[in-house]
Amino acid sequence: MTKPAATLSELYEGDTRRAHRFRYALLVFDVATIAFVVVTSFLPLMDWIVACDLSLGLCVLLDFAARLGISRAPLREFRHLSTWTDLVAVASFLAPVLVEGVGFLRILRTLRLLRTYHLLERLRQDSGLFRRNEDAILAATNLLVFVFTMTGIVYATQHDHNPAIQTPVDALYFTVTSLTTTGYGDITLPGPTGRLLSVFVMICGVTLFFRLAQVVYRPYKVRFPCEACGLQRHEPDAVHCKACGNLLNIPDEGAE
Repeated sequence: MTKPAATLSELYEGDTRRAHRFRYALLVFDVATIAFVVVTSFLPLMDWIVACDLSLGLCVLLDFAARLGISRAPLREFRHLSTWTDLVAVASFLAPVLVEGVGFLRILRTLRLLRTYHLLERLRQDSGLFRRNEDAILAATNLLVFVFTMTGIVYATQHDHNPAIQTPVDALYFTVTSLTTTGYGDITLPGPTGRLLSVFVMICGVTLFFRLAQVVYRPYKVRFPCEACGLQRHEPDAVHCKACGNLLNIPDEGAE
């Protein structure tokens, strides 16, 4: 392995302090990128937005190429959904003429990064807030990604021929009212394709919403795998595994 390849492998997959800082920097970059995408998706297409899109697109492309370059089986990477979400993000940035239609699809990349094994493990180690709310954070991320992705799809497929959807705000409004099954009726998607898209938004959106509600309101449990049976979650003060009775040694920060 060449020195540049070894360095990239360490940054993306290593357990060094430099690698941890690098992956956190990627997460910050993605969050900042999403903020830019959300804000500019509601603005008219201007030259400075196109320039920023191209710059960000090149950064995302370099990141994608680096991940592909350090893979032991690059072709197998295309079997994973995360690889295709990266490609969607790259395409949406490097196609400025479509920026208003597919801009929201870029948020898919953060879902991929949050599911990276190394980053999840590091967040569990570094952040007590993340450990306590991991399921809720991931469920909220999934719901947010779905909302903005469907907003992009609705706008891209409807704004040319549906007078009710003239801006991304209209598409976002339709997506949220469909997801919550409120259905005010002031915006509808005509034709069989529009109806099927509406049904998809309602079914998947409600499922993700209930998943978020479930993890928010269920009793808090810590993640600590039982050595005997493998049960992952236990009450914070559990001494024995409720599934097999094995003695547990859950780390405790002590009473406040």
